[in-house]
Amino acid sequence: MAKTCLIMKSRRTPKFSVRQHNRCKICGRSRAYYRKFGICRLCLRMLAHRGEVPGLMKASW
Repeated sequence: MAKTCLIMKSRRTPKFSVRQHNRCKICGRSRAYYRKFGICRLCLRMLAHRGEVPGLMKASW
């Protein structure tokens, strides 16, 4: 879980547009962010395991 202050800081509009940083919509994690889904790899794995992401299924063999 990300710090609340960093999540709030990322929601503000930065002074320069290149300073913008992507964060997970669910937990606020900044690393391992998937642009296509807008969430981090941990949340993506959790949602895929539950079957909540359409067209995505967690592999098991």
